[in-house]
Amino acid sequence: MRRITRRTALAVTAGAVAAPAVTTATAAAADTTTGTSEGRQATGGRNPVLRTDLVTRVTPRNNWLVTAVALQYAHRIDLRGGVVPASAFQVKATVGGQTAARTVTRVYSSSTAEVDDRSRPGRPGDRLIIELDPNDSNARAAGTDPLPLDRAYSVRQVADVHTPEGEPALKAGPFASRNDGTTTPVVDDFAAGSFTDSTGFELDFRLYRPEGIARNPRTRTRYPLVVTLHGGGEVADNNMTQLTSNRIAVTFAKPERQRRDPAFVLSPQIPLPRPMDGPDGTDWTDAKVQAALIELIDTFVSEHSRHVDTARLYLVGLSSGGRGIYSLLAKRPDEFAAALPTAGWGDAATMDRITHIPIWADHSVDDPVVPYRQGRFGKPGTWTLMNALETAGARVSRGEWANDLPKAQFEARSRELLRQARATRSHVLFTSYTPGTTPVNPHLAWAQTYENDVVVDWLFAQSR
Repeated sequence: MRRITRRTALAVTAGAVAAPAVTTATAAAADTTTGTSEGRQATGGRNPVLRTDLVTRVTPRNNWLVTAVALQYAHRIDLRGGVVPASAFQVKATVGGQTAARTVTRVYSSSTAEVDDRSRPGRPGDRLIIELDPNDSNARAAGTDPLPLDRAYSVRQVADVHTPEGEPALKAGPFASRNDGTTTPVVDDFAAGSFTDSTGFELDFRLYRPEGIARNPRTRTRYPLVVTLHGGGEVADNNMTQLTSNRIAVTFAKPERQRRDPAFVLSPQIPLPRPMDGPDGTDWTDAKVQAALIELIDTFVSEHSRHVDTARLYLVGLSSGGRGIYSLLAKRPDEFAAALPTAGWGDAATMDRITHIPIWADHSVDDPVVPYRQGRFGKPGTWTLMNALETAGARVSRGEWANDLPKAQFEARSRELLRQARATRSHVLFTSYTPGTTPVNPHLAWAQTYENDVVVDWLFAQSR
């Protein structure tokens, strides 16, 4: 990974992404004991498999998953309108020392190693995409750290594939191929770097640059900056899980969002050993971490002054990242245009400093990790902080609904809350999630936050 320090002026580019920790294509090619070389002839020799890659995805509720395998063949696959049955391929994964089958859901040809989300997927090409059930118990690509996925998957064709006329298109065989590499759409577009502050403290980070700058570095266009603050579970030294453990950063860099709102996305990671010197024992309020974070943001904005819209700096954070937001806003009340704190907590006594800042907060009423009212370490939760903001003079628009509503209904409720806020000239919105409705765990209030286009559109509409 290319190291980026204060001295080097944060000169990273989206094209200079370090190879993901889970990719060692050379090692896979050199391995003669796993069946890889034999597997490259798994289609009977007429159209051998040249390369096998895992395709992963950061999902809203289950974090980082292996969602497909992409097989690259020597020649274009001609199915003549035919369909590849899911039963034609067998996929096994070895994760945590255990080998078990993955469930194949559909198979189609393609020209790229990407999942096609259309109802009728596929296009002519030299690849087959074998989609896998994301609900498989062994679908994970990471725990606290990325799992070792090099050559962890084996793929075997177990039945011949024919054209509609009955002619053989791909032949089954006894050999299995193993994955050479791993791709993670969007995550792979983030450059990896580090920042050393004036005291010598170092923060790793990932950075996404808008495509407009990559195409024309001399452009005079200015872009917003979204700074994402991860939760306590992503404190690590891998410079990866702040992107892959939750969709907090990925949601702002995905192509459909960047087409609507091109922006820089800066995603720092707190290192180990876990700093615990903060005023309430948390991470983003640790004195060393917070000082480095502030200096990182200031330096980035200064060094990219031609391209950063300083009137549109946004803070987004979950759990202890939400705690970091409330602390940072109070210390820098004139710097940020808006914030999205989820399942956070903070200091009620400082809320009078941030009554002017647009905030859309959310929290599950039954959160057991960061209680909705009581918060953590003697600092209150979101409900109490919103009351403190109201007491200090801010108008707070409140809404409560289920966190497991379908996306359309969820966004309709958000849209109604936003109409209410505009009608009352309120720039502070607070969404509470009804007990028993937050998927997986009541603390994970952010399951739909970053999939909510109403909320994200609102964020990008804010300007100082």
